[in-house]
Amino acid sequence: MPDLVTFEQDGAVGTIILHRPEKFNALDIPMLRALETALDEAEMAADVRVVLVCGEGKGFCAGGDIEAWAAMSAADFQHQWVRYGHRVFGRLAQLRQPTIAVLSGHALGGGLELAAACDFRIAEHQIKLGFPETSIGVVPGWSGTQRAVRRFGAQAVRRMALGGEIFTAPEALPLGIVDRVVQTGTAFAEAKAWGERIAARGPLATEAAKLMIAVAEGEESAAATEALASGFIALTADLKAGAEAFHEKRPARFSRS
Repeated sequence: MPDLVTFEQDGAVGTIILHRPEKFNALDIPMLRALETALDEAEMAADVRVVLVCGEGKGFCAGGDIEAWAAMSAADFQHQWVRYGHRVFGRLAQLRQPTIAVLSGHALGGGLELAAACDFRIAEHQIKLGFPETSIGVVPGWSGTQRAVRRFGAQAVRRMALGGEIFTAPEALPLGIVDRVVQTGTAFAEAKAWGERIAARGPLATEAAKLMIAVAEGEESAAATEALASGFIALTADLKAGAEAFHEKRPARFSRS
């Protein structure tokens, strides 16, 4: 059985690829697990400075696979589906590297929530984006009414989630739902070039800037604050002095440097 989600590296740019083209990369629990594993791989790849997220075939991600959750009990739907999806998408949003969603196919429902968890979105002009969940009697459950509102604005989300509007990429651009619109077949190349330009910038400064923006945006501000402080401390002589003292079983001699 082929991998459902893979992580690949080309120099400083990593790529996470959803591999379920026959379902337009719709997400089920095994895919969410595979995505979480791929995100861990990306996080641990020390020399990867930017991560692209894309889908195999004609679709970026058609959202949550209805067949995967329709038969769940209310309790399983809440805990196994909604809460677990939140956790995985939060993992993507909090990835240390800047992320770019490569929208070469439609991003609907959970697919748009997946794209919203990325820092940037580059879309081919033919794709469509929206939150159609209420048309089948459910609501956006993977932060479509939370993170998407913070990133796109409440009115754009109202138009999609309440009004049922489906936007084309050119329509989504002035609303801030996507950052760039490109011609069909060019999104990955454009995203790779964009990623390489980001990767050429100072990596520590870029990661710190992403964390500071996350604090301002309310994206796990407590964790971001601790990560910034810990990163600062890790660069000081005091950290080394403390570790050496622990290893040698003696009081530490700190220098505040």
